[in-house]
Amino acid sequence: MVIASSTTTKYTHLELNQDVEIGIAGYYTPQQEVRLKYNGREVLCVICQVVIDASCCSNGRWTYAIVPGYIINWQNTKNQAGRPVSEVEPIRDSEAQAYIKRAIETGEDAPIIEFW
Repeated sequence: MVIASSTTTKYTHLELNQDVEIGIAGYYTPQQEVRLKYNGREVLCVICQVVIDASCCSNGRWTYAIVPGYIINWQNTKNQAGRPVSEVEPIRDSEAQAYIKRAIETGEDAPIIEFW
């Protein structure tokens, strides 16, 4: 979950190894949080396993990465449910995104990467 402000957002950390349903045909499971170094800053990356279970169209499984952004304040608060919340700055620069995407594709074998 991300709550936007002017230049930073609040990122509520996902519970690792807990399935998150997506629609009626599948789910993803956040497996690990990775902190990547880029240009003197740290980037938060969440590695997930996605599973599609659709009897009509076949099944699928792959690794997926979510990139909430540059870490500004690491787990500095908690939400009402007690989940840790970090402040991040979304990565808008296309050159930075391309570099980070290559690092994730190579290091984590994640073919799909979403920048939040």
